[in-house]
Amino acid sequence: MRTIDRLFSCLVLFLAFTTVPVLPARAAETCPFISAQELARAMPALKWSLISNQDGRGCIYQGGRGDTMMLTVFRNPDKDRARELYATFVKTLGERMPLNAVAGIGDEGQGGTSAAGAERQEASVVALSGDYILQISVYPTGRRADDALLGPLSEVARIAVANVSKSSERFGTCEWLTATDADGFLDKSTLEVQRTGAGSCMMFDREANTMTVAVIATSRGTATGMMKRTGPCKHVAIPELGSEAFGEHSCTKGNGTAVTVYVWKNGRQASILFAPVKPHPESGSVERLKAVAGRVYGKL
Repeated sequence: MRTIDRLFSCLVLFLAFTTVPVLPARAAETCPFISAQELARAMPALKWSLISNQDGRGCIYQGGRGDTMMLTVFRNPDKDRARELYATFVKTLGERMPLNAVAGIGDEGQGGTSAAGAERQEASVVALSGDYILQISVYPTGRRADDALLGPLSEVARIAVANVSKSSERFGTCEWLTATDADGFLDKSTLEVQRTGAGSCMMFDREANTMTVAVIATSRGTATGMMKRTGPCKHVAIPELGSEAFGEHSCTKGNGTAVTVYVWKNGRQASILFAPVKPHPESGSVERLKAVAGRVYGKL
């Protein structure tokens, strides 16, 4: 369970890196797990606008009252791993609210709402279905998250769980990383390669040492601004990968053993992160990670 807990922490960190700022919804973007019509029927009292489909692995909605709904699908290598991670999700959610079983959602599901006095109101459902975990949360503005919200949310979960296989995640291959990139960083004998979306990949070993790539569309100016920012990490320019390329290491906040390289080309920025669970020979330098970043740079 300790390895699963570590991976869960890494996954939360990775999603934080790959989540983009909320932007107006594009007409062509749809949620692969529930249609607009199905959502309207399941939650007729609320009006939702799709903000992002999170690279095909989840959907973020904004409501007319300022509410937010987040639907996320997590794929796992097998059912045993999924059940372990599901237990971690339930434990984490249970620390924020009392949970009860929700029938008819995948193999099993739990749902609940935050206490009346909670600083942030939340209604959430988490479900296990084969290799997949589905979590849907609504954060209402200016009112309580109660059973009147949890009921329709559970119906959304029943619809979405039938479509979790449409997730863009897969295991074994990824267009941005290969097993060769793990040399010197991860234990290749226990290596897992996970495609977490069309623009993102993650590799990890049994100890939960992790390497990720996240690719986002951004301007040269934004990339340059990131390079010039000050923060708790040491910055290193990497001119051989472009004038916008730089690395960060030896951070005094967060994971001090992590190393990140950022590269930009053709309107896209890639962040390549190595996050070991304990100090590693490559923790204090970007030298070796530059080679991985160079291969990613060539694919942009």
